[in-house]
Amino acid sequence: MQEYDYNKTHIIDIPLEKAMTTENLQVFYGDNHAMHDATLQFPRHRITALIGASGSGKSTYLRCLNRMNDRIATVQGKIMYRDMDINSKKINVYEVRKHISMVFQRPNPFAKSIRENITFALKRNGIKDKQELNKRVEESLKAAALWDEVKDDLDKSALALSGGQAQRLCIARCVAMKPDILLLDEPASALDPISTAKIEDTLMELRKNYSIIIVTHNMQQASRIADYTAFFHMGHVLEYDVTEKIFTTPQIKATEDYISGNFG
Repeated sequence: MQEYDYNKTHIIDIPLEKAMTTENLQVFYGDNHAMHDATLQFPRHRITALIGASGSGKSTYLRCLNRMNDRIATVQGKIMYRDMDINSKKINVYEVRKHISMVFQRPNPFAKSIRENITFALKRNGIKDKQELNKRVEESLKAAALWDEVKDDLDKSALALSGGQAQRLCIARCVAMKPDILLLDEPASALDPISTAKIEDTLMELRKNYSIIIVTHNMQQASRIADYTAFFHMGHVLEYDVTEKIFTTPQIKATEDYISGNFG
């Protein structure tokens, strides 16, 4: 594999209101230094894509943003959200995850009805009013562009849904909690092109109300839906800019090689 200069980076400051930022984020799995000095700013109500080859650190970084790496890695540096460092040991992780929600690579609906998939966490968080629960179910399924497909089957098992529908249900499940930020780790990688297009359309619509950070291997997907894109390589963030600039005039050789397919 070609060697690149990791000290040479191009990372812009975002000229917009920030949803969250990281400062000198480092991740260690034991002695393995998996993420180096990641300093990034994420704008509110925009989509930011994290791209790079397998093993580049994208998912490791993403999982730090709502403390999903706590039990498996040592995470150093600051993760700033609403003027708080949520990487602090004093922070209530469960409260963090109410505001910063995550959708995983493979759809993981609960073995419950479609309705209960949405209401389960709401009830555990003290929402008991049936009218409010029904309202949240409808609003979140509409936000995930799934309502029209399942509105007559809300009490049927979510396990009967197609892969694409199940993933949109998982997005609806997150949205029902009314978070501020949505993290998505390759949410369409296991889906067919039609389902992928529906997920992308859903995210473009959700951007009006949520700040979205998405890991994707699909560069076409990043170019279609992301406002900003960060390129990761070997645990380093080498370039971060407006998506159009990343894909048309990258400033770093490694980014250019990756985008053009001359990588590896």
